[in-house]
Amino acid sequence: MLRRDFLAIAGAALAAGAMPKALAHTRDATTAAAQTGSGHPFDIVAFRAARRHVRTAMGNIACVEHGRGDAALFLHGFPLSSFQWRGAIERLSPYRRCIAPDFLGLGETEVAEGQGVAPNDQVAMLVALLDALGVPAVDVVASDSGGAVAQLLLVRHPQRVRSLLLANCDTETDYPVQALQPVISLAKEGKFVDQWLAPWHADKALARSADGIGGLCYVDPAHPTDDAIDAYLAPLLSSPRRKALANAYAIALEPNPLAGVEDGLRQRRAPVRIVWGMADDIFSPKAADYLHRTVGNSRGVRELAGRKLFWPEELPDVIAEEARLLWGVG
Repeated sequence: MLRRDFLAIAGAALAAGAMPKALAHTRDATTAAAQTGSGHPFDIVAFRAARRHVRTAMGNIACVEHGRGDAALFLHGFPLSSFQWRGAIERLSPYRRCIAPDFLGLGETEVAEGQGVAPNDQVAMLVALLDALGVPAVDVVASDSGGAVAQLLLVRHPQRVRSLLLANCDTETDYPVQALQPVISLAKEGKFVDQWLAPWHADKALARSADGIGGLCYVDPAHPTDDAIDAYLAPLLSSPRRKALANAYAIALEPNPLAGVEDGLRQRRAPVRIVWGMADDIFSPKAADYLHRTVGNSRGVRELAGRKLFWPEELPDVIAEEARLLWGVG
């Protein structure tokens, strides 16, 4: 099926409120050049200017807001921050009030003393954040560990989730993924931040190399940018407590918080669209198929040939296109 034919069918199905699962699995081999947009995402200065801290019982949550109207909530990966979504927010702010928080233990969020940073804690934080912002429901966009949190939010607080756009992320049947075991082991020894993240921050070329986060999670050799490396890693290295919290975030990935969520996912009726980077060495393409079969209202899978885990940062136009189709806007 040609891409344009799928979009025509998908648009009609979305307008009607349903999409047959048999029609909804597409493979996308479009070149990176064609997928890269000409929009102008936030630079680091504009992004920081848009950030504020929202006080909750869990801490002061760093949060970027941009746009108006119904709210969309962007949930980032590990060890990233809301800066991951700068390009998507710029493109989607004409259609939604885009809200991008930093998770507990990551980014610029200030965690309260004694507060945990596990996925269950993140869900509670998001509910408190939305309450503080006066937001009853959101369209969720999530990837990586943020995708696990999004699934928990959907199952436990279905009234808060209008729709869900998922990129490469955890699933109940494969959690934690094998690739994270070295990270978790080092974090338990208190060494992950110092042995992995600190060298990447000190040597940005190393960070973008085959041995860095760039080679592991990105395709474009220009990613992550210098600004992104600083935005993601500098806060985690800023104090012994921040290092400890980042290590704690990694350790908390080991117990499976998604255990038992499958029945809840099947029962939920919020539309869920799945877009997967097929060259990801961390989350298997089989996970996309599992999610498609499991969620109660799947709007299908789009496969991105040759793309790795953090493709949403490299291809914000794809996020914007898929979100607008899912939301029925633009």
